[in-house]
Amino acid sequence: MDSKTLREKYLQFFKERNHVIIPSASIFPENDPTVLFTTAGMHPLQVYFTGEPHPSGKRITNSQKCIRTRDIDEVGDPTHLTFFEMLGNWSLGDYFKEEAISMSWEFLTSPDWLGIDPDRLSVTVFEGDKDAPRDEESAAIWRKMGIPDDRIYFLPREDNWWGPAGSTGPCGPDTEMFFDTGKNPCSKTCRPGCHCGKYFEIWNDVFMSYNKLADGSFGKLAQHNVDTGMGIERTIAVLNGATTIHEIDTIQPINDRIKRFAKIMTEPTEEQRKSINIIADHIRSATFILGDDKNVSPSNLGQGYVLRRFIRGIIRQGNLLNIKQRFLPTLAEIVMSLYSDIYLELERNKNFIMNNLTQEENKFSTTLKRGLKRLGKILDETGTLTGQDAFLLFTSFGFPLEMTLEIAKEKNITIDTQAFQEEFAHHKDLSRKATSGTFKSGLSDHTEKTTRLHTATHLLQQALRDVLGNHVEQKGSNITPERTRFDFTHSEKLSPSEIEKVEQLVNKKIKEGLAVTSEILTPKEAKASGALGFFEDKYQTKVSVYSVGNFSKEICTGPHVKNTKEIGTFTIQKQKNIGTGLMRIRAKIEP
Repeated sequence: MDSKTLREKYLQFFKERNHVIIPSASIFPENDPTVLFTTAGMHPLQVYFTGEPHPSGKRITNSQKCIRTRDIDEVGDPTHLTFFEMLGNWSLGDYFKEEAISMSWEFLTSPDWLGIDPDRLSVTVFEGDKDAPRDEESAAIWRKMGIPDDRIYFLPREDNWWGPAGSTGPCGPDTEMFFDTGKNPCSKTCRPGCHCGKYFEIWNDVFMSYNKLADGSFGKLAQHNVDTGMGIERTIAVLNGATTIHEIDTIQPINDRIKRFAKIMTEPTEEQRKSINIIADHIRSATFILGDDKNVSPSNLGQGYVLRRFIRGIIRQGNLLNIKQRFLPTLAEIVMSLYSDIYLELERNKNFIMNNLTQEENKFSTTLKRGLKRLGKILDETGTLTGQDAFLLFTSFGFPLEMTLEIAKEKNITIDTQAFQEEFAHHKDLSRKATSGTFKSGLSDHTEKTTRLHTATHLLQQALRDVLGNHVEQKGSNITPERTRFDFTHSEKLSPSEIEKVEQLVNKKIKEGLAVTSEILTPKEAKASGALGFFEDKYQTKVSVYSVGNFSKEICTGPHVKNTKEIGTFTIQKQKNIGTGLMRIRAKIEP
């Protein structure tokens, strides 16, 4: 079975069980402030776990493009990837454990669907702790499905609890399904979740019924939700008997082309295989980041920094394989050929992908060899690498700290990262802090002030269009209790008089006490009614449309005030150009 067939089968299975198929959301989260990227299918849906109605109803399913960087240091081994597709189905206050587990079991084992041998499946469930009880209910359901007790494992929170994605929010116990590859156990304690390769996790059902509060306690959500996920890449590897995840149909063609670039005609060595795997993984991630409609480019901050790390990691691994020519755009072409019929934005943003990869490859390739030569000289002279050395390699040769740490690890050298951070404290959002998920996108929370700023941002967009013209289109937003940040299309900074006009218009609409109302429409109906929305191919069959009186109308999710009088006084703090034809405004509100 190939990836396309699995994707189609999964979506068809749940469509037949009254789930509405929705499109993949952006790879950049809109309403989850805790991560740089969309790391699971549930992230774009979190607001609906708390009770807000989803435009497509209570049963939905999709295939979501995801990026996770937490295991980036493990990439290259048989099981870890940074980019992957997650198949998911959700119940938003509808069915719960019994039906979710039954459907998972049927899809996995029925000859009409995947037909996996039931004897090769094991499951894990939550063992319970002071905050939530042992999940005997899920275990009992699995026994009804035919799983014997010796293949049901009760594991702690770190293994069988999902969320919240941030410090607070929806969360709950989960039950995970593992395929036994047939390998011998690595030890007497080998079990599902062990990383030796005997067990592959292929499905996860999360029972999202808890809400973590600011004081660390756990309350109950108003509704029971189910959030499930099946990774396409891992499942395809299992179904086809692959020994590693890198042998599947959406990765192998990339690996084959890398070997041709590296002139590897025989079986690769272990070191070569690892470099090939890293390159294939990173080019997939880089292509999807660049291919998203948000148009994020390589940079030294946030998402752009992670993108740059991916690209420079590819170039370094290519250097280890002795690849002489420029090769990133060619590999990206292969990625696009494998996915463009599923993710239309890749073709739409092809020039952006190619231009950025070419520029970054040209820029870094010219300094990589000089940097490696300098690093070798430092090692020859001192036998070690200091935090100051790492800082020098970063500023002079563009080596991300992670790359220097990786090289040091290969040579059994430990670097004082504290010294590096002290040298580079004024760029505090760089390096590991970026990949650990501190960048905030979308709404930072659903507090009263953030909600007021969210609604004010609707007014801001319409005011900008009224003052500057209808070419103004939203390209991103980031809202915290302190301020709103709004990115939009415009070629130059606003003049003082334009800023004044925008502020006056926003505050005029606030003082008018306009009602904020919502309705659920099809995207076509929403557009016909005058609603703004600039990511058409991402819209579901039904969307939420929020109107602020007769002034503003947008396709949107998330919390809003009921009346503009609740917002306060709106002030633009600053603006800056963030790219060709792109501007950013920061604004705040006062009571």
